[in-house]
Amino acid sequence: MGFYQYFLKQKPLLWLLFVGNVLGTVYGYYWYGSQLSHTPWYFMPFVPDSPTASLFFCLVLLGFLMNKHFPLMEALAVMTLFKYGVWAVGMNITSGLLGQSLTFTHYMLIVSHAWMAIQGLLYMPFYRVKPIHLWVAGLWLVHNEIIDYIFDQMPEYPFLNEYQSVIGYLTFWLSVLTIVLVYFTCGSVKRDG
Repeated sequence: MGFYQYFLKQKPLLWLLFVGNVLGTVYGYYWYGSQLSHTPWYFMPFVPDSPTASLFFCLVLLGFLMNKHFPLMEALAVMTLFKYGVWAVGMNITSGLLGQSLTFTHYMLIVSHAWMAIQGLLYMPFYRVKPIHLWVAGLWLVHNEIIDYIFDQMPEYPFLNEYQSVIGYLTFWLSVLTIVLVYFTCGSVKRDG
């Protein structure tokens, strides 16, 4: 095990990441509060994408702190952290490029979501993901897109409403990229596949 892997598994760092992700998860669900207030109950698990991704990662970190692995949570975490991290960065930057004035909140969302994507990938050497976990997590991503773009439950970015069909199309390909990335970079998937 190299220094990089040794460093990432140190308990103080894991605790710091765990607390940070718990706080981010709570804030994320708060951020979705207005949208959830008018969301039908049966769509609620699929609307707050980013906080659910960080919740998955909290469970992964909790497992690491207990010297355990939760492979399905690891697959869900890495896939959703990467996909929704990249997605939110793209949505906020695109809003700015199309003329919306970016506020402190936008920049905070860009930085925090970029960190989501990065931290999920940083811990890939430790995941124990098997092909079945990859399939289930992949189905979660695609199902979530159906809820977002077929049933009109995508996260609310009013400035980008007129581009919803293009965003849905690009999001589908972001899911494909995410699944392929995890398959080819998570060593345990290839070893067990």
